[in-house]
Amino acid sequence: MSKQAAQQNNLRQNLRTALRKKRKSLSTKTQQAHAMQLAERLCNCPLYKRSKRIAVYLAGDGEIDPSLFILRAWKHNKKVYLPVLSPFSSRINFAPYTPDSKMKLNRFDIAEPDVHPKHWLKPHQMQLILTPLVGFDMMGNRLGMGGGFYDRSLSFTRFRKSSHAPWLMGLAHQLQCVDELPLQAHDIPMKMIMTEQGLYEISPV
Repeated sequence: MSKQAAQQNNLRQNLRTALRKKRKSLSTKTQQAHAMQLAERLCNCPLYKRSKRIAVYLAGDGEIDPSLFILRAWKHNKKVYLPVLSPFSSRINFAPYTPDSKMKLNRFDIAEPDVHPKHWLKPHQMQLILTPLVGFDMMGNRLGMGGGFYDRSLSFTRFRKSSHAPWLMGLAHQLQCVDELPLQAHDIPMKMIMTEQGLYEISPV
């Protein structure tokens, strides 16, 4: 690894640590308020109304919580999916998630639906993918936890028009916004970012 690459990795890791600390410092009351605002904004989003298959996540580590949104999506008869780690690769697929889903912990102690892989869908089969993130900028660049799972799994979107599904939307607290993220070649940008304050459309769809 070159000295420049090492410096960039250190910069990203320091930023990741600082932003994780900021979001975890939010009070329970603030987290709940942000979750309510997020659910309201997402359900009023035209892309949500157009989508039948929606991938989302279960919040942890201070992430903005989409659980209220998930409840509404079920009521609207949307098909909700959660990420599952493949035991054979460093990519993610998506498993159906319902109120009756049995859950298990993956190797990172993150809950995921306990369903047979034959029921998993590939990322390209989703219409709307809502991703967690650690940091973002107004160019749609996303800083994740560092594992690269979403970047590898969504790399095919580089070659798709912004109007084509799946549409990628990052979810975050507004305080996770930075002026500019240090980028790496494999980073996959979001088409949109949604926070408790509003929707930022980077690539109109």
